[in-house]
Amino acid sequence: MSTTLSRRSMLAGGLASAGAAAAAPFLLPQNAQAAVLAAPASDSGRVFTLAIIPDTQYLFDGESLHPEPLTETMKYLAGLKDLAFVAHLGDVVQNGLAQEVAAAKEPFAILAKKNIPFSVIAGNHDLPNSNTDDQRGPTPFLDAFAPLASKQRIAQDAGGYNSAYTFDGAGTEFLLLALDWRLSTAGIAWARSILEAHAQTPTIITVHDSVSADGGTAVQSAHGKLVWDQLINENQQVFLSINGHFWPSGRITRKNAADQPVELHLANYQQLYYGGAAATRLYRFDLDRGVVDVSTEVPHIDAGGLNELEREELQLTAETDRFSFALPPALTPPTRRDPRPAATLVIPGTEAYWRFEGTGTLATGSRIEDASGRGNALVVAGPSTEPLVFANDSHPSQPANSSLTFSGSKDTGAYLLTADDAPINKAAFEGGYTFEAFFKLPEPFNGDSAWSAIISRWVSAKAAGRVKGDVDEPAATLSISGGPELQWCVYPTNLDRSVTNWGHELRTSRWWHVAVVNDGRHTTMYVDGCAVVRNPSTVNKGLAGGETGAPWTVGAYSWAGELDKTWLGTIGDIRIVSRALAPREFMIA
Repeated sequence: MSTTLSRRSMLAGGLASAGAAAAAPFLLPQNAQAAVLAAPASDSGRVFTLAIIPDTQYLFDGESLHPEPLTETMKYLAGLKDLAFVAHLGDVVQNGLAQEVAAAKEPFAILAKKNIPFSVIAGNHDLPNSNTDDQRGPTPFLDAFAPLASKQRIAQDAGGYNSAYTFDGAGTEFLLLALDWRLSTAGIAWARSILEAHAQTPTIITVHDSVSADGGTAVQSAHGKLVWDQLINENQQVFLSINGHFWPSGRITRKNAADQPVELHLANYQQLYYGGAAATRLYRFDLDRGVVDVSTEVPHIDAGGLNELEREELQLTAETDRFSFALPPALTPPTRRDPRPAATLVIPGTEAYWRFEGTGTLATGSRIEDASGRGNALVVAGPSTEPLVFANDSHPSQPANSSLTFSGSKDTGAYLLTADDAPINKAAFEGGYTFEAFFKLPEPFNGDSAWSAIISRWVSAKAAGRVKGDVDEPAATLSISGGPELQWCVYPTNLDRSVTNWGHELRTSRWWHVAVVNDGRHTTMYVDGCAVVRNPSTVNKGLAGGETGAPWTVGAYSWAGELDKTWLGTIGDIRIVSRALAPREFMIA
């Protein structure tokens, strides 16, 4: 190829060398953290915010009552459009006195007025006698906050100090357990009963005392170990625990009995200037990315100019104040659309539409019929030592909920070819085209997977009359580089050389949709409906090779007209349309 690095030159060095390492995995499985930190936050989709307010006790200390910072925090939170729940971590006040509690209660009315669900738990300073557990009986704290419970409170224990809430997080139900600073045997039994009744509901625990970071390293306290042993370890739905009480802030990630990670977080800013000024920690859940982005804000200092200590201590940007973590896969299943009949996908201009629906394996010579009705059937070719296998797996937005798995090598694996009499073999697409496909890369992705093709024309550029570039490569191919990156490399009918579109590095073990669109002048690649950046500006139209009548192949790449690579991974629906589609017309739309 004359205008970009060729397939063979990249294999020899440059990008191929840089891409030799396995790609970063999808965010949800293991080794997610590096990918989490690099991934952008969604601007739409399944996103919501959980707000945490740790110890505010120094604002409400005896005769020194300063509700203003907490009021500013509540106003700020009430203005968040995606706010789902607010949880106070206890030590609302310093001495558990009635006048302290009364002053601290008022800002919570801002949330109540807007029907924003919230919870408040008792810390040791909220109680006249902290040497008691959740069976202690009435206190000014309980008298004030128990009646404020939102309609999202689904249960409360007999003593009143432990409660459970469900809330809607971007269409997913979450459970939040708000637990006392000292759990009794009865309190633990009550919490277990709630967890057992909500075994399939992703759960967050808030408790005043769990993780300590006094020595600079986060560790579980004695009470935190009790909570872990009795409530977290054996309950796989618990993925996050948050506490205050200690300082400075810290976090631990620990594996539960099912070998799944559980995030244990300590958030507390009371030791800072102005008692932390009612700082709030925001957990921004992005269920589509499978990531929680955490930040810490102090709305009180944003309400006016900063003084010296506010500037020095309350702009919270340390790694324990702003970070991201991955959600367990089971907690963020993709929103899957219902299957769509093939006929609804056969839009004007459809030349071929292949769906891989079935069970078991496909023997050599088996046919996949063309759902477009244009007679472009696919035929299984290759040795079939490792045959093609139907899979009950697909992109969440794919019309058909099944796919085809390719697992062999050049010498052992099967692939698909259009039938000898398929009309698409002679198509030139000079009026424009759209090639769409759903696919999933294997994990791990290595050299055996690189430079295979999702769909390719089984004719070399040389055989199609071209003399410039790597003319032994196919006249048109949608391939995966060693990156792995998508590559659409074609020899247009109006040029004597190739033009290439490049995608970005793809994460493995997840489904992707690709669409390559040519409007008769320019070609644009879209990944999951989003245009990529590396699209050629050269005017190009049509696809060379149609004059040879050579077949198209799915799951194989040819070199000099001979089989060079077979696909490793899974391929779903493929549609070819003889016009430029708008993204709203894609199969993923």
